[in-house]
Amino acid sequence: MSNGLAFAALAPTEPKNGAPPSYRVLGVRVNAVQITDAVRIMRGWVDDRGPCRYVVVTGMHGITLAQHDAGYRRVLNEADMCVADGWPVMMLGRLSGFPMARRVYGPELMLAFIEQTAALGYRHFLYGGPPGVAEELGRRLSDRVPGFRAVGAYSPPFGPVAPREDPAVLDLIRAARPDVLWVGIGTPKQECWMHRRRADLDVPLLVGVGAAFDFHAGRVRQAPRWMREHGFEWLYRLAVEPRRLWRRYLVNGGEFAIRVLTEIFTGGFKRGP
Repeated sequence: MSNGLAFAALAPTEPKNGAPPSYRVLGVRVNAVQITDAVRIMRGWVDDRGPCRYVVVTGMHGITLAQHDAGYRRVLNEADMCVADGWPVMMLGRLSGFPMARRVYGPELMLAFIEQTAALGYRHFLYGGPPGVAEELGRRLSDRVPGFRAVGAYSPPFGPVAPREDPAVLDLIRAARPDVLWVGIGTPKQECWMHRRRADLDVPLLVGVGAAFDFHAGRVRQAPRWMREHGFEWLYRLAVEPRRLWRRYLVNGGEFAIRVLTEIFTGGFKRGP
């Protein structure tokens, strides 16, 4: 299975934008970070008030989609930071020689950043979820984290990313003047939205966290912690939402495994940082 996308580790370097060292999974660059590292980097970008940066939280689903869409692969690779949300992607980071103890779970990253920066007065905008979910998420986070400031919430219509967004929505975000814009509209829609809208919004940081909106708003139950920590969250989510997720985990997951194993056994995979 040769499509020119070899799996190879990159030497640890410090890119100009301050992102940490990275490795590659089927042609997609993944930064070798833990949640503490990601929070520190994201906080620095907000405090610098520099150009808009966007953070991608991805796993085997997003990486598999990128094998069929070069444009989406470019969206992932142009992210200012791409973190390993998936357990398999995290394990491949370990095989590349990086000391990655845990994956960077999107809902956990969101909560950790909000808790650790609450005293700084950051302004948060919540973009995503079905109608009412973003507002409920804001209320729950305000109750849970003293100091959390939600300055706006919006749930976009369900469906593909529109070529042109309603200017009123962009004006709503601009008027709120957020420091962080959390995007929860699912993969690949949220990554494409951030990539395209970063030039339209004067926001230091965009972060795509997908299902974190549903989880933290109490709309969907998370898998037990032991399942999340040992690579079995997919099984729990498949059991809870089989009609929606069967293709993601059974079809895309199987393709991901085959592609990675092919790279390993054909010599594309290189150990070491």
